[in-house]
Amino acid sequence: MEPMGCITPSALSTKDLPWQILWNKDKCTLCGSCTAICPVKAIDLGVHRKRTLQVPTGLETRPGNLVSIYHGIDQRTDPAHACVGCGMCTMVCPNGAIAPMRSNEIDKLRFHVNQGGEPRRRGGRRNNPDSVLDKIKFVRISMLTDPALDAGRHEFELRTLLGRVLPPDEMLKVSRESGWMPPVREIYPLVIGSMSFGALSPNMWEGLQMGVAYLNEEMGMPVRICTGEGGCPPRLLKSRFIKYVILQIASGYFGWDEIIHSLPQMKEDPCAIEIKYGQGAKPGDGGLLMWYKVNKLIAAIRGVPQGISLPSPPTHQTKYSIEEAVAKMIQSMSMAWGFRVPVYPKISATSTAMAVLNNLTRNPYAAGLAIDGEDGGTGAAYNVSMDHMGHPIAGNLRDAYLTLVKLGKQNEIPLFAGGGIGKNGNLAANAAALIMLGASGVQTGKYIMQAAAGCLGSEADRCNVCNIGVCPKGITSQDPRLDRRLDPEKVAERLVDLYVSFNTELKKIVAPLGRSTSLPIGMSDALGISDADAAGRLHIKYVL
Repeated sequence: MEPMGCITPSALSTKDLPWQILWNKDKCTLCGSCTAICPVKAIDLGVHRKRTLQVPTGLETRPGNLVSIYHGIDQRTDPAHACVGCGMCTMVCPNGAIAPMRSNEIDKLRFHVNQGGEPRRRGGRRNNPDSVLDKIKFVRISMLTDPALDAGRHEFELRTLLGRVLPPDEMLKVSRESGWMPPVREIYPLVIGSMSFGALSPNMWEGLQMGVAYLNEEMGMPVRICTGEGGCPPRLLKSRFIKYVILQIASGYFGWDEIIHSLPQMKEDPCAIEIKYGQGAKPGDGGLLMWYKVNKLIAAIRGVPQGISLPSPPTHQTKYSIEEAVAKMIQSMSMAWGFRVPVYPKISATSTAMAVLNNLTRNPYAAGLAIDGEDGGTGAAYNVSMDHMGHPIAGNLRDAYLTLVKLGKQNEIPLFAGGGIGKNGNLAANAAALIMLGASGVQTGKYIMQAAAGCLGSEADRCNVCNIGVCPKGITSQDPRLDRRLDPEKVAERLVDLYVSFNTELKKIVAPLGRSTSLPIGMSDALGISDADAAGRLHIKYVL
């Protein structure tokens, strides 16, 4: 029992918290909606005691105290239940009596969150709003020569290739020796990046799959979605819709027993196999699905006990080097599907990416390379990894493309870029810039969550509790009470809207270049930037 008035080292006031709850006593009807919906239990119904001074009118009576009791909202100040500013309480309040407010003080909570030897984990934001991609302009506009196209009237084929495109002489040699031709897929250049079944809620994952199927079958857009590590529901594996899916095998091999056992029953081949060696937001570190989210369904698909944390190793434990990985992993995955499916690795953007790329150029089974930049959003990384590790995607991708140019293989191995695409809402402009820097396509995940499902998180560290399974929108939660808040059909509708708008904006960018039948991959003379250092680094025009 602590003595009265004792202040512990971790004692905080609401002023010390990054978010403060503003509550209006006069408007509140004590319905309890706000306390029921708060994802981190930052507020409770409480009993308040108010003392007022009772002043007599005459001198014959001494002044006294009048104590009144009323019920209201209490904000908890312990770091484990600090308000994350998601605003769900405001959304459900019928009277507008409550709202979170960002504190104008320096976030003192950061010094109190490391308790019990556990550093703070955050769900998927990097507090660095600057982006080189947003500064790039498209400066080559055809007017009198190379006539520009009318984006509203001309037909466009905004397609890219996923798979190894060997030169004619080499392809002839390979086909003569083995009778085999490298598999190639024609896909849409915007790929939904790897977000696993487990990281996302079942309703969110189902909504994305429904949207992808509609885009392919009703709108003729060959959109593809990557599963991420965590396997795939058996009913999807055995359906015809698996051809719109890129299956990812990562260092934890979660869910791959289910996939291998489903091979004989697969009606279609998957679009491709992605072997994840690294992630941009946490290079050199594996992912972590915390025990909060490992329910019975996720445990069954991943082949693990229920209710345990699932850390992925930083690397594939059975591979010693990239040479061995190419020789073993890529070829073994190709063999599993009879060499009919493209297989490619995904790596973090680092200074060692060129060594990986150089090795891939020597192996005809490598169908491409996906590079993930440092700004990739993730719900499974420590702050120190997100904020202090990694390489920006623009420079790393440009190095990779120019390396291929020197080798004469820029049209042979497709590069897919990810990490911070659309970070500030400029999805089409960022994608076009990366394509002109050398990417055959781009991958985005966080933008999909923000736009298709209405994610509440922000770069100011608002909400961002994706990792502990209490997502107030039901996007990244495995709790059925939260998951049911999200309508998968609405997610599918929003995903279709997103792709239609992206397609329109991308046409508006590439039309002035006179390109309607092919993407302007590596067309860097169309780019300019007002930063001289960035222009020199990316080998594009310096404009001011």
